[in-house]
Amino acid sequence: MKHILIALLFLATVTLQAQNNAVAAGEKLVYTASYNMSGVLNDIAQVTLETSNVKTSKATLLHLKCKAVTYSKWDNFFKIRDLYESYVNPKTLTPYLYKRDINEGGYSKNMKYTFSHKTKTVKTVQTKGDWVEEKTVNINSGTYDIVATLYKIRLFDFESMQVGAKKSFTVIFDRKEINAQITYLGKETLSTAIGSKTCYKIAVGSSESNVIKGNKDNMLWLTADANKIMVYGKFKIPVGNGELKIKSATGLKN
Repeated sequence: MKHILIALLFLATVTLQAQNNAVAAGEKLVYTASYNMSGVLNDIAQVTLETSNVKTSKATLLHLKCKAVTYSKWDNFFKIRDLYESYVNPKTLTPYLYKRDINEGGYSKNMKYTFSHKTKTVKTVQTKGDWVEEKTVNINSGTYDIVATLYKIRLFDFESMQVGAKKSFTVIFDRKEINAQITYLGKETLSTAIGSKTCYKIAVGSSESNVIKGNKDNMLWLTADANKIMVYGKFKIPVGNGELKIKSATGLKN
């Protein structure tokens, strides 16, 4: 599931000062994740994206949560219980804290990032059982974690982009910055579980990552409205390919 999430979530805006007019607390998006096995797509997991407000002593943050859980019939084959979380500024979606807690086929790992945008550093803590490793990583201005990146793209003004226009961005994952690129491919209407939706079609690529390569194998479709929610995604990774299809969407801001 790590590779699937990377392939589907490697998107961001390059305009860091864009104000959040698309994402609100109380939103819940539910998807079915499918994987190609011997030429047949099988529904293997449910992916849920949720938002909520979290109050601290200094401010109210927006909590972004991404959870992936295999359906019970697949648990004996390869059980997945993954949780990715980001705590961000509700107006700009700039991340302050990122957490990753994964359990995939018996392999588990915990990761926590604390962002300091003023010093352009991220304090990381990685835990595996009783083993703990702390490390501070230097980052560039505008580098986001993978969950904040997924939501940040929804602030982008695709209406102002020409078909074929490209944008570059940077994501930090596994303590490494990865440069990636999106290509806007225009609009396309899809039939989905939440109705017929006109969408922005976006290709994702990176020349640096060994997970996501090319520019037409990994694509996302975002609704061409004020919410810009993802309704469909397809990915190709070293071990196969698959899809992500929306099941339900509630609590939308617009």
